[in-house]
Amino acid sequence: MTRWLPYPLLTLALLAMWLLLNQSLAPGQLILGTAVAVIASRAMAALQPEKARFRSVRPIPRLAARVAADIVRSNIAVARIVLLPGQRQRVSGFVRVPIDMRNRYGLTILACIITATPGTIWVQFDRNTGRLLVHVLDLIDEEEWVRLIKHRYERMLMEIFE
Repeated sequence: MTRWLPYPLLTLALLAMWLLLNQSLAPGQLILGTAVAVIASRAMAALQPEKARFRSVRPIPRLAARVAADIVRSNIAVARIVLLPGQRQRVSGFVRVPIDMRNRYGLTILACIITATPGTIWVQFDRNTGRLLVHVLDLIDEEEWVRLIKHRYERMLMEIFE
């Protein structure tokens, strides 16, 4: 079974996504969606991703709540910047953050968190030096951004992943 469907849950999820996006359970959509899902699952197997190893799953709800709150706060801050442009001089810029985490899944989630938060974007990560380059819309204190990313997100992600 795993030879034909190396990732059965991924295949089912992709098929469900296909059917939801097409808003149809017609036989043609079922056949086409199944074909796309099976091909994508086999392509994923060809990439041979390493298995995610969790140290602890207990911090996940706390991290999710923290990220949700930060996204709401950032939405409000960016809305103020856009809607009230003359209040004070805004400076955007790049921040270099030294990252200790090397787990690829942890880094991927950190990239999603930073990019999903309005006003920030993950620009580059140099695996050799462990330096992350982040663009910040409203850069006031570079050291504060380094502390925020390292202590608010990286530390928790390092608790979750080995």
